[in-house]
Amino acid sequence: MTIKKTGANDIEMLMQIRLEMLRVVNNLKDGDSFSDQLLECSLEYFLKGEQTTVFAMDGDKIAGCASLSYINVMPTFDHPTGKRAHLMNVYTRTQFRRRGVGKMMVEFLIEEAKSRGVTEISLDATQMGHPLYKSLGFNDNGEGMNLIL
Repeated sequence: MTIKKTGANDIEMLMQIRLEMLRVVNNLKDGDSFSDQLLECSLEYFLKGEQTTVFAMDGDKIAGCASLSYINVMPTFDHPTGKRAHLMNVYTRTQFRRRGVGKMMVEFLIEEAKSRGVTEISLDATQMGHPLYKSLGFNDNGEGMNLIL
């Protein structure tokens, strides 16, 4: 299993696996459609967004994907660079699960974040993902709040 950073040449596969992941996570059927806005904004994210997305490759087969979005905020005492990241869409295809694929992708993205001066990575975890993130040192901080607009 190898980890590959994606680029513009991978856009078709990026979109395909993103929609596959959304179908699985949201219990959608193959025939269910996505809004034009979701498709357009996803495409823009992969082509122009401040992000690193990776594929886990088993030979020429994509076993999974994961993405790290970079966020710049005002520097603080605890985060003097103001560089933060949000881990998203950690997804392993069913036939590759329970083999450490998710862990390999997240470890790669953590190192990528460190190389960019990121001082904090946040994420929204499913119940299935909690053990993985705990094993990698992520903590439930109970501090966050958000406003949905």
